[in-house]
Amino acid sequence: MSFKIAIIGAGSVGFTKKLFTDILCVPEFKDIEFALTDLSEHNLQMIKAILDKIVESNKLPTKVTATTDRRKALEGARYVISCVRVGGLEAYADDIRIPLKYGIDQCVGDTICAGGILYGQRNIPVILDFCKDIREVAAPGAKFLNYANPMAMNTWAAIEYGKVDTVGLCHGVQHGAEQIAEVLGAKSPRELDYICSGINHQTWFVDLRLNGRKIGKDELIAAFEAHPVYSQQEKLRIDVLKRFGVYSTESNGHLSEYLPWYRKRPDEITRWIDMSDWIHGETGGYLRHSTETRNWFETEFPQFLASAEKPIDPAKRSNEHASHILEALETGRVYRGHFNVKNTGVITNLPSDAIIESPGFVDRFGINMVSGITIPEACAATCISSINVQRMSVHAAVTGDIDLLKLAVLHDPLVGAVSTPEEVWQMVDEMVVAQARWLPQYADAVPAAKERLANSKVKTREWEGAARRNVRSIEELRVEKAALKQAV
Repeated sequence: MSFKIAIIGAGSVGFTKKLFTDILCVPEFKDIEFALTDLSEHNLQMIKAILDKIVESNKLPTKVTATTDRRKALEGARYVISCVRVGGLEAYADDIRIPLKYGIDQCVGDTICAGGILYGQRNIPVILDFCKDIREVAAPGAKFLNYANPMAMNTWAAIEYGKVDTVGLCHGVQHGAEQIAEVLGAKSPRELDYICSGINHQTWFVDLRLNGRKIGKDELIAAFEAHPVYSQQEKLRIDVLKRFGVYSTESNGHLSEYLPWYRKRPDEITRWIDMSDWIHGETGGYLRHSTETRNWFETEFPQFLASAEKPIDPAKRSNEHASHILEALETGRVYRGHFNVKNTGVITNLPSDAIIESPGFVDRFGINMVSGITIPEACAATCISSINVQRMSVHAAVTGDIDLLKLAVLHDPLVGAVSTPEEVWQMVDEMVVAQARWLPQYADAVPAAKERLANSKVKTREWEGAARRNVRSIEELRVEKAALKQAV
């Protein structure tokens, strides 16, 4: 087989390498072309050097090109994969820092909540530019695989406004299933069958079968509470399991942002989170992790390049969906996964226009979703709260309507539990002004926002959050990694 895959945001070096090696685990794909594109020439050259080394070491005919000219990279592409972070870590820092001034403590801030909504405002105009290029220069019928957050908003915009065949992909379902299999004592995650349905980052394991035996709520609660690690790291998820009756896919820290009950008071935050790793609820945890990862990669690049000389091992192919979807579409080998698509009746008790995440099967005929799933009422209620925010956020991003943007942020569950309308209005003004260079649709609104900020009487505070940690130095990371290696 010979076709072209374009990867936008290929400067996300570690993730691009994973996608690349996964795809090349499919024997039929050795002759394909990868076209890498990114705004950063520096990052592009780093990832191209790594991928070239993989191709050379494995004696493959695979072609790898790299260009900052996105349109050129997309020319003739059958598949387009996006893993962009518009605004980079600079804008992301504002997504965390500014809401803290108004009492909003986020762990990740990339899906909804104040940070996730503004992240969507930066991403959606760019996503629509991608879609325009795909329609105009990619191969006819090209499929757009979106890995970029905010997943639901980006996918919603690409489908409703970009008019491109789009699927959103995430690994939260797989990671949650691995946890469940572990606590239940499975020898392999493959022993666990499951139906997981909802919306991205609020997907629910509504049916679990271990070697064919149905697993009930009480057994699952007991298994998590008995686990020496997860019983401490996933306190909030276990509490939600007890109250809702089903386990959520999303990490302890991320889930805490979507439900208004666990992060609205600083003294309560520390009760529900765990500081052993960022993902369990640390204030700005993912920002710190991302910053450390970038710094580590820049410093240790020669080590990463040397590791690219290892042969590709199909046994180590990851559970990221992209390679499996491409394999199913091109070879007809059926793949079952959980995908982000427009609802249209897939989940009976969620809005039809929403982007849902639910089971589907892929073969030569495309992605075929399992329809007619009804999720528990409490799960549907929390999903609908987020969907309403997502819908307003998407429409605000497309129209540049700052009033609608403020209403979207106001209706966010955690924001609404913490901040007054006056605070929300000022916070959005402050975020739009701070991020104006990435928000072209709000250019006309910025001068008035600046004037309101100059005359505002709404009080703010300088606050690091309830559970903040400093970014570690390269030397600190080296010492920690050496200690972990020694312990193993």
